[in-house]
Amino acid sequence: MSPTATLSRLPGDDALRLVMAASGIGMAICDIEGHWKEVNPALCAMLGYEAGALLGHAAREVTHPDDIAPSRELLRRITDEPGLLLEARKRYLRRDGSVLWAQVNIAMLRDAGGEPICILVQIRDIGAQLAHESEMEASAVHRSAELEASNHQLQLFADAVAHDLRAPLRSILSFSERLGQTLGEDIDADAQDYLQRISASARRMSELLAALGRLSRATRAELNPQPVDLSMLADWVHAELLDAEPEREVSVDIQSGLTVQGDERLLKVLLDELLGNAWKFTRGCEAARIEFGGEPREGVLNLYVRDNGTGFDMRYVHKLFEPFQRLHSQDDGGGHGLGLTIAQRVAMRHGGRLQAESRPGHGTTLSIELPAGPS
Repeated sequence: MSPTATLSRLPGDDALRLVMAASGIGMAICDIEGHWKEVNPALCAMLGYEAGALLGHAAREVTHPDDIAPSRELLRRITDEPGLLLEARKRYLRRDGSVLWAQVNIAMLRDAGGEPICILVQIRDIGAQLAHESEMEASAVHRSAELEASNHQLQLFADAVAHDLRAPLRSILSFSERLGQTLGEDIDADAQDYLQRISASARRMSELLAALGRLSRATRAELNPQPVDLSMLADWVHAELLDAEPEREVSVDIQSGLTVQGDERLLKVLLDELLGNAWKFTRGCEAARIEFGGEPREGVLNLYVRDNGTGFDMRYVHKLFEPFQRLHSQDDGGGHGLGLTIAQRVAMRHGGRLQAESRPGHGTTLSIELPAGPS
């Protein structure tokens, strides 16, 4: 029945009584002041009262004390706003004193002149539904706590393994260097090759352990949000890259005035990985170029790192941010496969997500949205 239905007679005729009697949902008709005028068997069963004990009484008499004021507000709204159909959760008190949680739909029925006649109320018992929701929520909280504990234990194990591996790696590097120095020119070509391979493998493993440490920090470090000058951080990263490879000639264009709201330490890690990735894959370019810029939009800063390096096939973009996935061989500049995973983790900790656009031989653009800082 439409809440704006025009009635030629007061509700309560045989047809309406038949509908109410047959309904498994609690139904009632109240006067415009909220007194019961008709109640159906389903509602009586919910509340534990005979119909005669309810008729003529105010609905507030069986309403939970904490829900009386909100119920008055619902009554005021459907009286003052013609055509309004409201839905709400409220508590009733059963005859035995227990609480009935109900989903209530109410509408004001009006005559041909728009004057209020009475209120039609539908009441559905949602106690079982709420109990199920509470159960599910408790279960989700429990599973979340278990998962967090499991992840914590796994991280502790990974940290311990990484720590225990560093010492033997240092020994391998140290003794391979000493062996090469001891043998000097007496070492043959094959032995020299073996020593170089041992050292290179140990260095790669050391770099991998360092990357795993950065990934752990990007995942677990507590965020300390504050305004961060990304342009300054990018200049810092560029200076570090130049210090490591002063012979490189790369045109690096860093836009000034890029400020975001975030954790400075983690955002430095983000730029280390993004600019380092561009630096790595522009090796071999005749006119290597890297750009870092951004554009503010509706409270966020659209940032990008663009290079004219190796690029990659977009068919494999889904692998780009997965751990240990490399789209290039180590000979082509591929690293340990964790750099962009770390960057993505930092981005997600700040409510963003990295995206990539690329073509083989035409460079790559990595973009991200971060909360804008004060202008």
